[in-house]
Amino acid sequence: MTNHSETPGSSENGDISQQAAPPDRAHRTPHEGPGDEHQVTLRTPAELADALPYLLGYRPEDSIVLAALRDRDGRGRFGGRARLGIPASPDDWAGAAGQLVHGLVTGSERRGVRPEQMVAYLCQEPGRGETGRDVMERLRPLAQKLRVECGALDIPVVEALCISDGRFWSYCCDAEACCPAEGLPMGPPGTSVLAAAATYAGIQVRGSLSELRVRMLPREDAVAVEQAAALDATAATLVSRILDADGRAEVAEETLESAERIMRRLAEAPSVSGVPAEDLRDDRLLGHDEAAALILGLQDRTTRDRAAAWMEGDEAAPALRLWRALARRCVGPYGEHAAAPLTLAGWVAWSAGDELEAREALAMALGADPDYLFARLLHQACNEGLDPESIRRCLREGRQGGEGAADATPDDDAHGGPSARWEPVRPSTASASGDRRRTRSPATSRAVRRPRGHRSQAGRGRAGQSTGAKGVASAPETGGRGPGVVGGSHESATSPTSHT
Repeated sequence: MTNHSETPGSSENGDISQQAAPPDRAHRTPHEGPGDEHQVTLRTPAELADALPYLLGYRPEDSIVLAALRDRDGRGRFGGRARLGIPASPDDWAGAAGQLVHGLVTGSERRGVRPEQMVAYLCQEPGRGETGRDVMERLRPLAQKLRVECGALDIPVVEALCISDGRFWSYCCDAEACCPAEGLPMGPPGTSVLAAAATYAGIQVRGSLSELRVRMLPREDAVAVEQAAALDATAATLVSRILDADGRAEVAEETLESAERIMRRLAEAPSVSGVPAEDLRDDRLLGHDEAAALILGLQDRTTRDRAAAWMEGDEAAPALRLWRALARRCVGPYGEHAAAPLTLAGWVAWSAGDELEAREALAMALGADPDYLFARLLHQACNEGLDPESIRRCLREGRQGGEGAADATPDDDAHGGPSARWEPVRPSTASASGDRRRTRSPATSRAVRRPRGHRSQAGRGRAGQSTGAKGVASAPETGGRGPGVVGGSHESATSPTSHT
């Protein structure tokens, strides 16, 4: 499905400024300074391979990555970045290459900085019975398609690397002295000059996207069965109250009061070491019935917008933890309901300056419900590198005046009144075949939009992508304010469309 993008930080604030000299196979990496910026000049394929996690802010998996270069004082300086999952079928490689190249170039041109050169990366671990070299040879046609697409736009690819099984290979050099057929081992993480400069500048590499996504994916253990039962029971009583005008206002207040109470509980919880332990602690502090009531209550757009105002100061951290925990509780047939907490998680992360988690959460929200306008608007704004302060200002004003952020933005529900704002999708009990299916009773048919049917969780489970008929992701993740990026982030020209 969608574009999720890279890392916070900008050279304008004194971060690392990476420059890419033409790969002349000279084995030196001068660290230039002192000065206004910390500069690291990359000269060899090994240095370019080592730089990739610092360009993105995380370690890519199963990915095509393009890094644009622009000329500055006779040197190539990194600009926008773009990443896309590698399609499983080679038949889709040409389309993916064209999509990625044109998306990055179009986004760069929109900001007046056309790429002059490209560096390409293919990252994939070996499958069963494969070696890293096998992966490199298998992906060689994909590397060639990237070079052809860039060449058609008169943008040369100065280096194309395959990274697999702890080694790297160059598709642009076959000199045995510097690029042997068996590849070269990647250096130990954190030991290069670039790693040292990144540490000095306060830049961190955050592991892989899968490690970030798992914090927001629905649980699949025994707890999931209990949570689904709690959601069924809560929906049986809550939906009818929300469809009543007075009851809707009462549920909204109950939802917000419960969320505030749980946020205080999370804020007061003792700290633990490690991300998995943190999420487990938060899960234990959230009851099944509490989670069910919050998940269903947040399907109301106005309630969701009021909750979005917990975005800064001491409220931001516990709010983000709560939204992640609720996304993990959207189990089984309630997968679409995750769009609301995922969007809130993405918004709080973006507001707090974490663009990487913001883009991933918003992409996952669109994977859960591609027609969710609030996620679509935030995702596009984040990808465009816009300042979230304008949205924060609307939410602050709405908090004082009692209105939500979406009321200050275009919304396809604006004409619909209360009935168009509430979108519960109430699963029935299990059918004879064991599948849970969504149904509507006649009493709710006028007040609730027609459900869009049960969607697979694949959009939330695999790199936040949804796939077309042949498995090609619909939009690359592009841009990113990685270290040394000048010109900000760039969104693909092929971003998804959605509505609330």
